[in-house]
Amino acid sequence: MLAYIIRRLLLVIPTLFAIIFLNFIVIQLAPGGPVEQALAQIEGMAVDATARISGTGQGEISSQGGGGGLGSGTSVSVNHSYRGARGLDPELVREIEKLYGFDKPAYERFFIMVQNYLRFNLGDSFFRDKSVVDLIIEKLPVSISLGIWTTFLTYLISIPMGIAKSVRDGSDFDVWTSAIVIIGNAIPGFLFAILLVVLFAGGSYFDIFPLRGIVSSNWSEMSIFNKVTDYLWHMALPITTLVIGSFATLTMLTKNSFLEEINKQYVITARSKGLVENRILYGHVFRNAMLIVIAGFPSAFISILFTGSMLVEIIFSLDGLGLLGFESLINRDYPLVFGTLYVFTLLGLILGLIGDIVYHIVDPRIDFETREV
Repeated sequence: MLAYIIRRLLLVIPTLFAIIFLNFIVIQLAPGGPVEQALAQIEGMAVDATARISGTGQGEISSQGGGGGLGSGTSVSVNHSYRGARGLDPELVREIEKLYGFDKPAYERFFIMVQNYLRFNLGDSFFRDKSVVDLIIEKLPVSISLGIWTTFLTYLISIPMGIAKSVRDGSDFDVWTSAIVIIGNAIPGFLFAILLVVLFAGGSYFDIFPLRGIVSSNWSEMSIFNKVTDYLWHMALPITTLVIGSFATLTMLTKNSFLEEINKQYVITARSKGLVENRILYGHVFRNAMLIVIAGFPSAFISILFTGSMLVEIIFSLDGLGLLGFESLINRDYPLVFGTLYVFTLLGLILGLIGDIVYHIVDPRIDFETREV
């Protein structure tokens, strides 16, 4: 097992390199980079100033030389074919390129980025005037809270329900729980979130739960009990939304896994020997059926932590990593885009390895020493 773990850890580096490289190429081809946005902002401010001055009858100004409007937190990524830059001083454009490192060829920027990432130096955000690491650490508690609670509750609900459905296959219990599963799977998460807001967060009916943040503004002044209560009060609706959107697939996966194992010959043999049903179910079937459920844990956690929670973070005004990654893509904040991609890819690879280790713990018969990585 140790040799397999070492091989998997060594594989992390080329895997990270390949993923970052492919995404770097895609990002370079995407239109509307940071430099273009900054140049558009400069021209827009100049045009706005021209309109205001013209409106007061005090004359007009040219759009050239409006560089003073570029704030210290603004960023850019230059495309020399950007048409809007034709009215700007070329020297200003070159200075903006140099300021944000776009005066270098793409391949040189890529290898500089890789060298920095090997030292876990993720750079500084173009738009937020903070380092990427500081921003990720700042937003991490929100996303970790959503991810851990949602994963825990999803597994807590889905596994017992899936087992119960498998042993009662075709019964009334199986039918009405299947209806709940189908409804939960059919309703989009963001739509259910909006429904909860309308019903319970000051929409059209009740004003029971808060709509912003994971704690109240005076949280630091509360007692320990009140802090815990306030935290759970704020997280109730977002976590409910995510659990409803996640439990359906896991429930059916658990049920089908157990049904497949229950119908195998070794279960029939165990029953013929007079073993108690619970001992057969939890002593033999459980270990084999849970393997496929455990295998899906890393991808499920990453999905909840990032992509799954993005819309929920937006709707409930939760400032987490999902919202941060979305905003970085919209703003073409390249350090944040690649920084969050790097962190989540690394986290996913590590969780994948942890999933294999848990595989071995659940069923020691699985031998990873002879497995090809």
